Amino acid sequence: MNGEENWMDSVFQRLYTNYQQEVFQFLIYLVKNRDTAEDLMQEVFIRVMKSFEHFQGKSSEKTWLFSIAKNVAIDHFRKQSTIKKRVMDRFDWSKREIVSDQSLPQEIAEQNEEIRRLYKCLDLCTTDQKIVIVMRFIQDLSITETAEALEWTEGKVKTTQHRAIKKLREMMSKQEKEGENDEEIKLGRS
Repeated sequence: MNGEENWMDSVFQRLYTNYQQEVFQFLIYLVKNRDTAEDLMQEVFIRVMKSFEHFQGKSSEKTWLFSIAKNVAIDHFRKQSTIKKRVMDRFDWSKREIVSDQSLPQEIAEQNEEIRRLYKCLDLCTTDQKIVIVMRFIQDLSITETAEALEWTEGKVKTTQHRAIKKLREMMSKQEKEGENDEEIKLGRS
């Protein structure tokens, strides 16, 4: 038993060392609160310890971890009764402008008005859309890895991603027009 415990400790330590930052970043983009993300990350790794013996290697460890992290986040949203319809706007995903190793989403948003609007619109996406956008464009998982982590078909990932990006563009455009109208009203009163 002692040898098995040492093996499990070393496996857990390796998984934690290799993936804790990515899991934390994934969670913080979903919950937008450092303390909550840290609590949820602990829950993820507790589940990893409890279920590693059932890991069959059908997917990579990384996608398996993100699958657990996704489930922990959804459980959190259910407990908080905050599953909301969310919509996202215009953003050049190929530039990966929102990615940052150290900054919180709020800190990133403060740097650029358009990213701030994007981040606000991301909150309006459905939970599924938000998770797909974060996995694909912030965590940089492939469509295959995202499908494995979510236990979806690749087609469902592509469809959800397409709808999320479309919603984001619509919302960003709407916010931009509302901003222009606000400016016209302010100028008219001067």
